[in-house]
Amino acid sequence: MIQFILNNKIVKTAANSGMTLLDFVRYQQRLTGTKIGCREGDCGACTVLVGTLENDTINYQSITSCISPLGNAHGKHIVTVEGTNLSKKLTAVQLAMKDNYATQCGFCTPGFVVALTGFALSNSEKNYNHALDAISGNICRCTGYKSIEKAAQHVCDKLGNTDENSFNWLIENEFFPEYFKDIPKRLKNLKAKAIQQPKGKYVAGGTDLYVQQADNLVDNAVHLITEKDALKGINTNNGICTIGTNSTVSDLWNHHEINHYFPNLKKHLKLVSSEQIRNMASFGGNLVNASPIGDMTIFFLALNSEITILNDNGTERHLALKNFYKDYKKFDLNEGELLKTIRFKLPTPHSFFNFEKVSKRTHLDIASVNSAILLSVENSMILEAHVSIGGVAAIPKYLHDTSRFLTGKPLTAETILEANEILQNEISPISDVRGSSDYKRLLARQLFFAHFTELFPKQFTLNDFVQHA
Repeated sequence: MIQFILNNKIVKTAANSGMTLLDFVRYQQRLTGTKIGCREGDCGACTVLVGTLENDTINYQSITSCISPLGNAHGKHIVTVEGTNLSKKLTAVQLAMKDNYATQCGFCTPGFVVALTGFALSNSEKNYNHALDAISGNICRCTGYKSIEKAAQHVCDKLGNTDENSFNWLIENEFFPEYFKDIPKRLKNLKAKAIQQPKGKYVAGGTDLYVQQADNLVDNAVHLITEKDALKGINTNNGICTIGTNSTVSDLWNHHEINHYFPNLKKHLKLVSSEQIRNMASFGGNLVNASPIGDMTIFFLALNSEITILNDNGTERHLALKNFYKDYKKFDLNEGELLKTIRFKLPTPHSFFNFEKVSKRTHLDIASVNSAILLSVENSMILEAHVSIGGVAAIPKYLHDTSRFLTGKPLTAETILEANEILQNEISPISDVRGSSDYKRLLARQLFFAHFTELFPKQFTLNDFVQHA
């Protein structure tokens, strides 16, 4: 039995765990403010908030309900646009949308309202850029986006530039209704026991599987793994970072220590999907999706990561991620096995890491080509190199030959130009909707050069490479 609080009421249902949360709230609960748009998590019309009880407080995040399995709502507080309403007046977010004429056809409006309400509830600094991040997964088809941006600024002005807006302050200032105060206690009292998991397709966040296989997952048994404790958490110890495969991009984004080791982490992660998807998609799912352009796969390949694989008997085995992929959508994972952790060495003062991506849209798009690099450099010598690239082979590609060539070489333009020649021999791009083979080769070259101009701007410019390439 799936149990959760939907807006202000307790829901208990025997519906299939694999049913989408969107279909449940619309068709079984008749909460039609949550709209059906793309059904791929791209448009944000179906945005809802998920509140998770953590140490007597609720952590709220926005997600796209069209690709979220209903079973993942178990034990949570789910908030649709109806659940944000005050009894006789508009909320602060709704009023900001109205006052800035930020609605045209109105179809996208509920999603924007929920996303901005989630921003008000979040722990992020209440500034304009973070507000825009919060609605990065919401699309307005009526080209009214500037008005929506003004509404986001209006919300920021109302909140003030502070992290200290408590539940009580937000309620008093009409960001959401008073019943939110009682949700932590009510979730505790709900005492939702773990639901019985049938044998079926393993599903974590579902953000890729529900795009590809929604009809099959809705009608058949799924085995939800988001609440498996063994697959959770981000920890650092003795220079090693260990990430549970159920962790999300947002978990990494919000991890203060990891941000210290990777100063440009948020800049890199902002290129990965949207905030709603970053809140729900698991790293394990990204790796086993085995997409040749999986952003986080390319990210972890360049960190020379090792993965731990767990079988249903509790036995573990370890494997270098660069040896995990065999062919297109084929990888070294047996029946009944799950990815448990991703491990990599944390950067040292001599380490340099960069991630680059080219796509048709800057944000919320799949890559044409993406690439990452990790270098260890001392006294202008490359002591260690790991380079990965996506979109130019049948698998997410760790560049063995290029990485080997760079190791032990002087950090010079000549070394980088020679390495590019080796890189071009390692890749085999095909022409498809994201670009021709020649175009992808050009992108691979430019992104490879961009790593060095980004990491060593005083030493290299793009002209140092392009005029000789």
